Amino acid sequence: MSLKLGGMLYCVSSYVELMLNRAIFNILIYEMKNLLCGIGKSNIHENFILITEYPFEPSFAYPEKRIKADEIQSICVEFGICKIYVAGDIVFVSSEKKECLKRFAENNDIVLSEHSWNWDWILEPYLDTEFTAANEKLVQERLLENGIEKKEIDKIHTEVGKQMYKYNFDTMLWDWTSLGLADVLSAMRAKYNKEKFRDFYKRALEIDRRGKNKVNTTGNDSTKL
Repeated sequence: MSLKLGGMLYCVSSYVELMLNRAIFNILIYEMKNLLCGIGKSNIHENFILITEYPFEPSFAYPEKRIKADEIQSICVEFGICKIYVAGDIVFVSSEKKECLKRFAENNDIVLSEHSWNWDWILEPYLDTEFTAANEKLVQERLLENGIEKKEIDKIHTEVGKQMYKYNFDTMLWDWTSLGLADVLSAMRAKYNKEKFRDFYKRALEIDRRGKNKVNTTGNDSTKL
């Protein structure tokens, strides 16, 4: 449709289409930034770790925190993003700091704990790779060993599934190796309001800590099954 006004011809439909495309683009950029929020920054000192720009508001490290060595229960550096376990919380540190964290733990007599695979297993269906019936059966068996039954797995998948597809595919992340606790927190943070995310955060951390959480020592790849 065209509209002639003051001797000038305006293509209304083209203008509306342009503005609509811009609006959609801005929304997509905003959603992508929200989904891929990162894990903040960390500086490791002699007897404390300084966390800044931490994105997960329920955490005691939000938005920044000086975590003293005697506050830390254990540190996990075995796989992927490193985790600092403190009372009632888990704080993420980039895997690039793995060696620094190992030295920090050694110097401050902090236990190096095994990686929890619970969330990696739960989130396997959302990887950019084939998830077969055999994979599903094996995942369910491993999770059951850690006290997570199929009914609970299905409930979690119903809650996080759509958002995890957005996180891994709409953002073009296309992770095919492993998605874990930090990933699901990033995804659900973009969906929930503060109150709902606080509740999810608490439940997600409880799942991470549940069961034996034994790391696979056979040398197999990312599924560690």
